[in-house]
Amino acid sequence: MTNISAHQLRRAASVRDRIDALERELNKILGTTSGNGAAAPKRRKLSRAAIARIRAGAKARWARVKGKARGAKAARKTKRKLSAAGRARLSALARARWRQAKALGKATL
Repeated sequence: MTNISAHQLRRAASVRDRIDALERELNKILGTTSGNGAAAPKRRKLSRAAIARIRAGAKARWARVKGKARGAKAARKTKRKLSAAGRARLSALARARWRQAKALGKATL
């Protein structure tokens, strides 16, 4: 295809023009507008009632999603607090870890 002479290229262009002209004439005869001769499929139109049902369903789905999101914010868990005894126990454990680390000559844990 890369080694085409100018004469061959002009001839190919004229053949292509004739093919296009014949396709246009065939489309006129058959009454079609698409390039392959087949009529384009018609789009289905939804009735207003069907569109309303689809819209109502989508609205209900979004309401459920948004309702769950709001419910999670409203039912917020209470913050857990550490008792004084628990805090003292953790402090004692931390002091013991540091005492052991310092005994080994470490500056960090």
